[in-house]
This record gives sequence, structure tokens and C-alpha cells, in this order.
Amino acid sequence: MSLGRRKEKQAELFIPATQIAKGSGHPFYSKLNDVLAQSRFDALVEELCEPFYKDGGRPGIPPGVYFRMLFIGYFEGISSQRGIAWRCADSLALRGFLGFTITGATPVHASMTLIRQRLSEDVFDRVFGFTLETLNEGGFLKGKAFGVDATTLEANAAMKSIVRRDNGASWKEFLTELAKAEGMENPSDEDLRRLDRKRKGKKTTNKEWKSATDPDSRVTKMKDGRTHLAYKAEHTVQLESQAIVSAHVTHADRGDCETCPESMEHAQKNLSEAGAEAALEELVADKGYHSIETLAHCAECEVRTYIPERKQKRKWTDKAPEAQTDYRANRRRTRGTKGKRLNRQRSERVERTFAHVCETGGSRRSWLPGLTHEF
Repeated sequence: MSLGRRKEKQAELFIPATQIAKGSGHPFYSKLNDVLAQSRFDALVEELCEPFYKDGGRPGIPPGVYFRMLFIGYFEGISSQRGIAWRCADSLALRGFLGFTITGATPVHASMTLIRQRLSEDVFDRVFGFTLETLNEGGFLKGKAFGVDATTLEANAAMKSIVRRDNGASWKEFLTELAKAEGMENPSDEDLRRLDRKRKGKKTTNKEWKSATDPDSRVTKMKDGRTHLAYKAEHTVQLESQAIVSAHVTHADRGDCETCPESMEHAQKNLSEAGAEAALEELVADKGYHSIETLAHCAECEVRTYIPERKQKRKWTDKAPEAQTDYRANRRRTRGTKGKRLNRQRSERVERTFAHVCETGGSRRSWLPGLTHEF
């Protein structure tokens, strides 16, 4: 066989449709389309999105196509709408997944932005509920042990935008007042930076500072060690099926023990609405969730806990006898064979959801511009 050499060829003016090269389609996307068709996904999202559109005019992009493009961005790790639109236009397999022929024009990134701004949060929550219902119908939502964990997501606000909560002064104005108090009449920027480095008790607390552009964001330490304005995302995962049954975003300065009851409530609600027989009976978490209040709340809800305790000296003088009972029962369960096994599963499977959503799915590279609901 001789060596083939690439040559530039003039494009033909007319090509018969039977001669167009077509791929066999990606097996994953073909199977996913079958599952969506059996579950009447397109009819559901069209009914949910209909109130957000007007009667008459040029037909917009079908909601089923829009959500499929979001699926593609998650499955293929594309963090931008431009990248999703380009990938869909370039791939024959994805064109088939979206329902476009070789001659059809796929949606552009600007259309995705308009649709995202048009739809409310309830629509996306309902699509999440549809996912849980589909998993339940397939028999995947099973197991009584659930793991919970949280991470930080960067806010769409810079540290330079923070202002004082009491008088609204910016960081520079605040330092200027300190410089004048020390006798500097017209301090330069270098003088302010030198003063800021040397002053004692320098802290940027959320009680004293807030963002002027995004008041819901909070100053916090990110996973990579940077201090930034951020939010907190918390997942509740069914350990056996590895399905995310609850995911909500709240203020970054809220502790794990404070947000844990909310995640439990959301998980129970989502499972109930999905018609699942499984219920949250066992809770597995890391040391950050260990507190007397968390253990008491779980005991009141008849949920067994497997939460490792922190290394600290504890005094029981101001605690009720029931608190000691819950504390020692949790210690006994955590140190047992089952407790160690569940904590190994939590370390693997709950952390994996953040890797999928935040890293592969691109959420780590997304910037959040505020909260819709207050917690």
C-alpha cells in the first residue's frame, strides 16, 4: 500500500443526501435519548417553560434542546456556553442527540443565555426532581445511608468591592481614616499599603465587611488557600446508589453544623416527591459536622449518625443527660465495623460528586451572583 498524501479538494456544489457521511451516534447519548423519550422529558419541560413565553411570534429553541445542551456541557466538561454551542455544531453525534439534521443550524450561545435568564429557579428544581423520579422508577434509589459534605464556590465579586457594614466606606477610605488618625494628612497608596501591613489585629470579618456588588457573598478561605468572596454548596448523597438527592447553596460563613439540618430536610422532601421508598435513616459526615446540636437533631428525627468526633476536651456540666447518650451512641457506631465502612464510602462517593459537578461539570469555574432564597 502506497503512502496517501493530503490534497486540497474543491467542494461540490450539490451533494445527494444519501452520500453525506454520518456517524453511528454515540452509544451513551443514544441510550440517554431513549430514557428521556420513555419518561416524556420533552413534554414535561415544554409544559414547565410555557408560562415564560408569549403567544405568537417566531418559535424559540425547544426547552428539551436547551436542557440537552446543558447535559452535554456537564458530561463533556465544557464550562462555557460558547464551548457548548461550538461542540454541538461540530459533532454529528451531538446533532443527532439534539434532534438536528446535517443542514440544520444548532443554537448559538447567546440563545442559551436568554433562555437561562428567562426561566425561573423552580423550573430547574423540577428538572432535578424529574431526574430523581426517573432513577426511582429504574430502581436505583435504594439504601438508607446518606452522606453529606460541602465545598466553596467563588462569587462574582472581587475583594476590592468590599465596604464597611456600618458606614459603607471602602477599604481605601477606611485605611485613609486610620492614616489621618495617626497624623498623615495626605497619605499615598504606598503609605496606605504600608500601614495596612503593619497594623495589628487586621481581620476582614463578615460582621464588619460586605461586598458592595454582591451582598449575599461572604469572605471565606477557598480550597486552594486564597481568601475570596464565595458561597457554600452542600450535597446530600445516597451512598449505595451514589445519587445526589439534595444540593443547595447558602452563605459561605455558615458552619456545617448549621446547614446540616437543612440538607436533611431537603433530602427527605426530594425523596418523598420522587415517590421513593428509601428514607434518610443513617447520616454519615466528616468531623466538621460533629456537634451536640447536630447529634440531638438527628436523634429527634430518628436518624442514626456516623460522624467522627473532633479532638477536644468536653465538659458536660451544662448539657442535658440526653446529650451524653446521643454523643456516646454516635461514638460507638462510628468506631464499629459498619461505621468505618460507611465513612470510607462517604470519603469516596460524596467527594466524587463534587469532582463531577465542580471540576468535570465546570461549576468550580462558574461565578455565583447572589442567592435566590435566604436560609
